[in-house]
Amino acid sequence: MKVITYAKMSTSDEGVVLINEYSRNGKIIGGTVLTPQVSLDREVKGGCGADLMSDVLASIKPEAVLLTGLCNIQVVRTAQMADICAIVFVRGKIPQPDIIELAARESIPLITSPFGTFEASGRLYKAGLRSSETVIPSENNA
Repeated sequence: MKVITYAKMSTSDEGVVLINEYSRNGKIIGGTVLTPQVSLDREVKGGCGADLMSDVLASIKPEAVLLTGLCNIQVVRTAQMADICAIVFVRGKIPQPDIIELAARESIPLITSPFGTFEASGRLYKAGLRSSETVIPSENNA
């Protein structure tokens, strides 16, 4: 399998999120864009799945997609600080309007996917998107 180091996001006619480089087989994460006013024309250099925003801040590399089940304003604030290029809310979660408005103001695309974190991450990985997480050394994994 060819490993792609970056991709571009877009939407299909049905409003479903595609990762352009990975869209040969159709809909990858079955997502719906919640911020249609925000351009999806940006590079995606990897992905990360997390619900603890402290883990995201400690380990994510810039220009990654964040997949999360956490649906609060801290997700958008974390995305701002960590230079995350898009947030995918898993399990069909839809954030409150104030969160969507903040993301739109900050030009951060919000997407909801019907899949859980494991499935959505697996689909993106299978399509060639790699992890954007930095391994954090500890005594257990050193």
